[in-house]
Amino acid sequence: MATASSRHFLQIPGPTNVPDRVLRAIDRATIDHRGPEFARLGKEVLSGLQRVFKTRQPVIIYPASGTGAWEAALANTLSPGDRVLMFETGHFATLWREMAERLGLAVDFVPGDWRHGVDPAAVEDKLRADAQRRFRAICVVHNETSTGVTTRVAELRAAIDRVGHPALLLVDTISSLASMDYRHDEWRVDVTVAGSQKGLMLPPGLSFNAVSEQALSASRSGGLNRSYWDWGAMLRANEGGFFPSTPATNLLYGLREALAMLEEEGLENVFRRHARHAEATRRAAKAWDLEVNCADEREHSASLTAIRMPAGHDADRLRSLILERFDMSLGQALGKQKGQLFRIGHLGAFNDLLLCGTLSGVEMGLGLAGVPHRPGGVAAALQGATNAGLSKSAGLGPALVVNTVIVLIGTIGLWAAMGAKTTFFPTGESWTLYLGGLFGFVIVASLAFVFPKIGAAYDVALMVGGQCVAALVVDHFGLMGMPRDPLTIQRVVGVALVAAGAVVMRV
Repeated sequence: MATASSRHFLQIPGPTNVPDRVLRAIDRATIDHRGPEFARLGKEVLSGLQRVFKTRQPVIIYPASGTGAWEAALANTLSPGDRVLMFETGHFATLWREMAERLGLAVDFVPGDWRHGVDPAAVEDKLRADAQRRFRAICVVHNETSTGVTTRVAELRAAIDRVGHPALLLVDTISSLASMDYRHDEWRVDVTVAGSQKGLMLPPGLSFNAVSEQALSASRSGGLNRSYWDWGAMLRANEGGFFPSTPATNLLYGLREALAMLEEEGLENVFRRHARHAEATRRAAKAWDLEVNCADEREHSASLTAIRMPAGHDADRLRSLILERFDMSLGQALGKQKGQLFRIGHLGAFNDLLLCGTLSGVEMGLGLAGVPHRPGGVAAALQGATNAGLSKSAGLGPALVVNTVIVLIGTIGLWAAMGAKTTFFPTGESWTLYLGGLFGFVIVASLAFVFPKIGAAYDVALMVGGQCVAALVVDHFGLMGMPRDPLTIQRVVGVALVAAGAVVMRV
């Protein structure tokens, strides 16, 4: 039995761990929701949400779970009997379909295997076959929380545009917003649905609709019967920073703090952090010789990883054992996948050490449960994390290019100076060694200052490798005025040792 000596490890894909900063922000006295202080709060969070959704259009906040935001999206844009195109990507896509049918909508539900996202080609085919333009909306889940599979929304928009179909695009981002790259305006999404309890690092209780002008027009001209979910009343009150009914004031305090945390880290850095943790988790699964549920490399979720169990082994038994022994909760399989997989949530307020602890708990649990697997998943995740510059790295990208250029320039300068040694350094070979060490130190120190997020192993490999190649070329061809020198290898070794020392100092 686990000893409750610390906070419970909540590694389900939502609700997620709430950071202390957010908890402290929520723990404030409630204020008058009709007063000027609240108006400032309301305007601040509404504006901050626009930056997270990457939109200039309105974002509407409801005191509700994500299910409420589903209903608001449908009720404001569609009328009874309207045809809706939906796709079976997992449990939550299925639940959204059930809601649409209960609301009186005619749903064309495309079956799926719960291991793939929505196929853009299938969307295009369906829309081309709809010559009478009867589909009024297309509803998709961006990140299917039950399966760990994403849908490529930008490609869906391109497919819709190729056909020129007027259907509205409604997207559920409940487990992807603020964890994965999402662009409401750029992808021309009409309604984006989201919730507070995942990437936004809040407790459950708030949900959101980001709405386009086309969606607002549809809402003004039609829609299902609605009262609480009506966008019009919300938007009129929001102009002054208020809400038409009593808001969840303390959750809005927390939302303001969560938005500040996201902006401090930078959304792009947030996305990269989530992607690194997801990649490390998949490396662990591969090392364990277990299968990840997502079957398309382009569609891996950055918010969670669903791992399939070997035949004859029950995922719920494994989860129960890990909870009992290590006080850690993993996500259960839902719907028709029940018992077949477990889900590791790595979204929201999640860092490298939490990832290591989570994967260690899973690996120990696999052993205790007698699940066939190879050991070493945690080590594989750590190795992959180190190579990827996991600890707050912004990724290699442009920094890699600049890093390479700096090292090559330093190498050329080093050997140019060595070529002129007989003129400037009459003492000869020892000055060459010192100069090489100086250049090595300056290069590495500069990189450490300018690009502290690039791994030292890359620096030393590229720098020493470049210097060795330059040394051999210069010596072999007698370039830069240098005679062919039998001491070249000694010089290279000396430079490498001094450069390696500089790297050690950097680390």
